[in-house]
Amino acid sequence: MAELQGQLAPVARVIDALNETIGRAVAWAALVLVLVQFTAVVLRYVFGIGWIWVEESIIYVHATLFMAGAAYTLLHEGHVRVDVFYRDASERDRAWVDLLGTIFFLWPFCALIVIKGWPYVSLSWSILEGSQETSGIPAIFLLKSLVLVFAVLVFVQGISMAAAAAIRLAEGEGHAR
Repeated sequence: MAELQGQLAPVARVIDALNETIGRAVAWAALVLVLVQFTAVVLRYVFGIGWIWVEESIIYVHATLFMAGAAYTLLHEGHVRVDVFYRDASERDRAWVDLLGTIFFLWPFCALIVIKGWPYVSLSWSILEGSQETSGIPAIFLLKSLVLVFAVLVFVQGISMAAAAAIRLAEGEGHAR
């Protein structure tokens, strides 16, 4: 048990720290999103000015906030969970649900996103895809890359979750990290 914890706990801590850092940095995108959206509305409805790149930047910031911040949310158990059984389960049963759910649902879902998203993103990069609008943001390839960023960060956070669940199962206690 000590050997398992000695091997898995440091890996989980590094992954958690990575997603904590990314999540805290990306959280600032919420403020940016509000400010840009407010600016776009004021420009359009008060001054009658509309810039495509401002409108498109709202999409970029919104996508960054949610796609790059998903693993942070998973780290802090902020995703919606159907906990009909989970909330009343013992710590050991919860650890099994976390471990098996990660292995059989989370990782295959992330792998599917990478497998299906890779051609989509790589084609975009190969042509350095930009906005269809002449005054738009010429970096659609970066926006599309967030699909892979999402899948990789969530997959890696799943490694931390699986490690924590395995440690809880090995310990037979309710704490892992």
